[in-house]
Amino acid sequence: MGQTTAEKIFAAHLRDEPFPGTRVLDIDRVLCHEITTPVAIADLEARGKDRVFDNTRIKAVIDHVTPAKDSKTALQAKMLRDWARRHDIKDFFDVGRNGVCHAIFPEKGYIRPGFTVIMGDSHTCTHGAFGAFAAGVGTTDLEVGMLKGVCAFREPKSIRVNLNGALSNGVYAKDVILYVIGQLGVNGATDRVIEFHGPVVAAMDMDARMTLCNMAIEAGGTSGICQPDMVTVDYLWPFIQGEFASKEAALNEYSTWCADADAAYDKLFDFDISKIGPQCTYNYKPDCVKPVTEMVGTRVDQIYIGSCTNGRIEDLRQAAAILKGRKIADSVRGIVSPATPVIFKQAMDEGVLDIFMDAGFCVTNPTCGACLGMSNGVLAEGEACASTTNRNFAGRMGKGGMVHLMSPASAAAAAITGAITDPRDY
Repeated sequence: MGQTTAEKIFAAHLRDEPFPGTRVLDIDRVLCHEITTPVAIADLEARGKDRVFDNTRIKAVIDHVTPAKDSKTALQAKMLRDWARRHDIKDFFDVGRNGVCHAIFPEKGYIRPGFTVIMGDSHTCTHGAFGAFAAGVGTTDLEVGMLKGVCAFREPKSIRVNLNGALSNGVYAKDVILYVIGQLGVNGATDRVIEFHGPVVAAMDMDARMTLCNMAIEAGGTSGICQPDMVTVDYLWPFIQGEFASKEAALNEYSTWCADADAAYDKLFDFDISKIGPQCTYNYKPDCVKPVTEMVGTRVDQIYIGSCTNGRIEDLRQAAAILKGRKIADSVRGIVSPATPVIFKQAMDEGVLDIFMDAGFCVTNPTCGACLGMSNGVLAEGEACASTTNRNFAGRMGKGGMVHLMSPASAAAAAITGAITDPRDY
């Protein structure tokens, strides 16, 4: 019997099997940010275990509230900053060099096919786009990862999602994953890895694949995984060209992590993506999804374009293509946050930020802030936001606020009219 990608990665990283069905894995990357890591740091200090297993395999960033907005967030940042300096963490990104964690770490080439990756953040599943096993973990598991470089997981079971057909005009990766979550439900992949296959995935660039995997957690998935291919190699080539004689050699090695043709899956889903249009959420769960056409005219007060889901350069370009030469409605405020300094500069050099500013958007520094209602775009009670983020839980962007998740193109269209709008109209 063949193996899934997750089964191959687990077998290659197995350290121990302390209990039936439990696997202790060696971890290639322990990622850290200033919201969840300080709790782990404080506990390790209290236990007299203030040390790290390998300062080159731990990567850290201040990204959720940056710059700090108050004394509490300043303290969180200070705790991470002091810890990174104390242990000489080689790759620590402080204010001015920082970006959204799940955008900046892949951008730096830290994630590779076949890697195991953990972080105290549920959207760590984003990194599975590279053919890695990447999962969000709790404080205790994060502490063990920082200290010992290992983490325990249940025996992996995978769901295979085949995305057939092709994207139609005005439909993007965000629409695809919203549709899939709507079909699977928020518990449809609980304790499972979602493997994405099919021609739609093969045609996606890495930005789009990261959007796809980013929201696997919203269907309950432990991780989302795409199969490594030449698209993956091309993205990583600036970082790996010294390791391989050619791109073909890299592809040959990375392809060993692809699922076998006879791998066994817990469930199998086939979706014809050619038939779907732009999607958006309603209510307060990520599986409350409708076609945008059924939501047209729904009032919004704020537009937010950014986050680890849709703050990359292709996302900004998609929104700018809608906004070029147009103004946002007087009834809304628009906020755009490029996910990293590299993306910010690229968008600036291409004139993308000019388009946003000419349209009436506020352009902010890279930050997670508004996504989880911490800064840079918190909603007031009764307000609604057309957002490219990943969660629409009650109060997610502010107490009493409503979040409608959608693609950057759909968000840009909503900015123009002040209500949910079919981006294909533009």
